[in-house]
Amino acid sequence: MTDVRGRPLSGGPVERETGPVQRETGQWLTLTGCRKVLVVVHTEVYGQRLRELLPLLESDLRIQVVFTIAPHAFNEGAARSLRAMGSTVMPWEEAVRTEFDLALAAGSQGVERLRAPLIRLPHGAGHMKLSRVLDSKTADSEEPRTVGGLGRSYLMWDGRVVPKAFALAHRSDLTALKRWCPEALPVAEVVGDADHDRITASLPHRAAYREALGLRPEQKLIMVCSTWGLGSSFNRIDALLPRLVAELPRHEYRIAVLLHPNIHAGHGDWQVKAWLAGFRRRGVAVVPPDADWRSHLIAADWVIGDHGSVTLYATLTRATILLARFPDGDVNPESPGAELAQAAPALSPAHPLPEQLAYAAAEYPAREYARIAARISSEPGRFNELMRKLMYRILGLGRPAHQPAVRPLPLPEPLESEEGLTWSPTAI
Repeated sequence: MTDVRGRPLSGGPVERETGPVQRETGQWLTLTGCRKVLVVVHTEVYGQRLRELLPLLESDLRIQVVFTIAPHAFNEGAARSLRAMGSTVMPWEEAVRTEFDLALAAGSQGVERLRAPLIRLPHGAGHMKLSRVLDSKTADSEEPRTVGGLGRSYLMWDGRVVPKAFALAHRSDLTALKRWCPEALPVAEVVGDADHDRITASLPHRAAYREALGLRPEQKLIMVCSTWGLGSSFNRIDALLPRLVAELPRHEYRIAVLLHPNIHAGHGDWQVKAWLAGFRRRGVAVVPPDADWRSHLIAADWVIGDHGSVTLYATLTRATILLARFPDGDVNPESPGAELAQAAPALSPAHPLPEQLAYAAAEYPAREYARIAARISSEPGRFNELMRKLMYRILGLGRPAHQPAVRPLPLPEPLESEEGLTWSPTAI
């Protein structure tokens, strides 16, 4: 399978010969006349973002939801996540030939082909990363790198703005959008951030998450978080993990690695497990790419991260943050992530880790991190309300007569280190 430019994809959609929307013209459906919503999943991460919208459409018999996988280099994770959900997946080429009443996407590739009013969402927090060099510059152009997701290349096609609505998390995003793609300002709507709201609502359940993970009350959890790419923590994981394993007493500290699903999609699950196998045998747990990382983040005592969204979301929690890597040249200097890099201590290769962890905890600038966390969403607690209002307005339907609740995150599964060995009070 190839994308719209003829490039091979790393994985493909779970295809069916006929989707439910196409069959509606026949005699096989039980509910007919529904508004048709297409959820466009490019990658596993994009799918995780879009999954937060699905409860807002639940129990409404006026709506039929269908899923498709759009072209992307990291399709493999998207297919896995949709299989796990048990979703009906319409082949991409069929989806772009079918009329829908609404489409939802967190990515840009191929969405100009859709026959539906589109709501675009960000796929991360804070619009931290700059666009890739290849996306911003050509041989005959020296245009500056735009902010990822906010430039014309992400929002326009053939001189027109593609989305019907562009959902933003913070009012400050409008200023960035005015600079990088002012044509999209008329369709921009500030709705807040779903992950922000779910994490905040779940903070009172921290003790339950820690118990579910298998932590004893006196044990400290260190989460090593990595985005993908050359500037990520994982790019130097061979220097970080040996130190953590060697210097931290296992009875006192537990170590878990949380990797961006694109690492798994790009290299393959087997390869990632093989690279980390020696550390897993020494007690390091690896969070599965399809796990809900947010409960793990709430349970952490320290987060060692980089310029990924997960590190920024850690400012909402009780965790102390240290930065293992932070490639300034690839980060939007106006983003909350750039501000976090100035506030969070940088991991030192020259000092013992227990001393660094203690120093970071003692110097933890709680007020400063709270200010940074406030830059994630300017509508705290209101994402469900505002996003549902936007979707139903485009669908031309009245909203259901109840307030959409922000539900606490479910309990996580116990983390595994060695094969078959879960963290438990006796697994020391």
